[in-house]
Amino acid sequence: MVNIVFIFYLIGMLLVGIYFYKKNESMSDYVIGDRKLNPLVTSLSAQASDMSGWLLLGLPGLAYASTNGMVEAVWTALGLAIGTYLNWRFVAKRLRNYTFISGDSITLPEYFENRFRDTSKLLRLISAFLILLFFLFYTASGFVAGAKLFNTVFGFNYTLALIVGVLVIISYTFLGGFMAVSWTDMFQGLLMLIAVVVTPIVALSAAGQVDGLINTAYIDFQNIFTFSTGEPISFLIIFSWFAWGFGYFGQPHILARFMAIRSAKEVKPARIIAMIWVVISLAAAVIVGIVGRVYLNTPLDEGASETIFMVLVSDLFPAVIAGVLLSAILAAIMSTADSQLLVTSSAITGDFYRTVYKKDASQKELLWVSRGAVILIALIAGILALDENSSVFRLVSYAWAGFGSAFGPVILLSLYWKRMTRNGALWGMIAGGITVVVWKNLSGGIFDLYEIVPGMILSLVVIVVCSLLDKEPSIEIQEEFDKVNKINLQN
Repeated sequence: MVNIVFIFYLIGMLLVGIYFYKKNESMSDYVIGDRKLNPLVTSLSAQASDMSGWLLLGLPGLAYASTNGMVEAVWTALGLAIGTYLNWRFVAKRLRNYTFISGDSITLPEYFENRFRDTSKLLRLISAFLILLFFLFYTASGFVAGAKLFNTVFGFNYTLALIVGVLVIISYTFLGGFMAVSWTDMFQGLLMLIAVVVTPIVALSAAGQVDGLINTAYIDFQNIFTFSTGEPISFLIIFSWFAWGFGYFGQPHILARFMAIRSAKEVKPARIIAMIWVVISLAAAVIVGIVGRVYLNTPLDEGASETIFMVLVSDLFPAVIAGVLLSAILAAIMSTADSQLLVTSSAITGDFYRTVYKKDASQKELLWVSRGAVILIALIAGILALDENSSVFRLVSYAWAGFGSAFGPVILLSLYWKRMTRNGALWGMIAGGITVVVWKNLSGGIFDLYEIVPGMILSLVVIVVCSLLDKEPSIEIQEEFDKVNKINLQN
């Protein structure tokens, strides 16, 4: 019965892709939905694509694993909630206005090129390369999560489960493009919210262990600043967990929703919806992990901690309901992987193919190149995901840091600092990306600090220093900046 529910769910996603297939007539339609998203779809699709399988696998798994894991999960969730708000509050409206005014840019690399009038194309190509690099790891994390899900539900071996998951995600992304991805993400976001809230409530009701949850949570929160050994947790480690929230400023798949919203005036209601979803879902995900420790008599193996949500659902609910709730994991995975594939394909098509290879390509040609790129990137990410021992949480953390460091400071300063120059943007982007890669491969001492912290700091410093040493931006660039500022104040 669980299998049947899954099959119906997958068919529904494919139907959405087919529905939007004929509505895509240009690359703008396929990549950004011709800027026609309403606030509800914008907010829920942005947050669903943000959280991925991490919300129902990685975060509950962290909270379940141990007291230390719960502490890390809480600080991380707190940072993400604050980061979500700051991103919606200070980036969304400005980015929507700036990308439209600056050459009607439909991708981040195109925005960078237009914003700084970079005729060399170097800024666009470097940023597109970084999108390809880090999204391969990010998309691979989604495929790993999908394979674990199909392995648990259908009993497929890992490789077969991986292939099935990849094919499903490719199908409707290939067909429907941005609008199909956004609308499916909205429904998937609602399903994720219901599943993560209902499951711990039913688990506690079935076990009659509300007191046990309260006691466990009380003990955990008493140790919010200490390891289970009693040793104090250093400020650097806590800041490292909290710093996940800073990564929001540079996530292309989330920023694409800001660029696609119908009007800058609709950002505020979208922000309210997004924050309600985020706060409830993050809190519930941490509670799932704590409830799992109270509910299960036989603890899960260390490597299986990320399956705690699946274990609870399978044990607590009848087959039909379990199928629906487990579909939420698939929803979480698909809602992120499809967005990542789409952003990556836009980088290949608009920022490599059209920029370097064929500048006069027709819209129809670009549309099909984008679809082909979806398949190509999915295949490469699938190969990276072949290791069934890969941790969803670790893969996501690496890609998240990469985007946060390479793009976050560039986005923020490009929106708020008139004096920023093309060279500052270029070298800051490179510095942030390289720092993450290098720092990730070092260990011990301060190198245990999450790589997004040194990556963003160094990127900010490089941008400011290079911009101040450079000559001032042209009058044209400064006037455009003032124009966007004026519109932001009016909205």
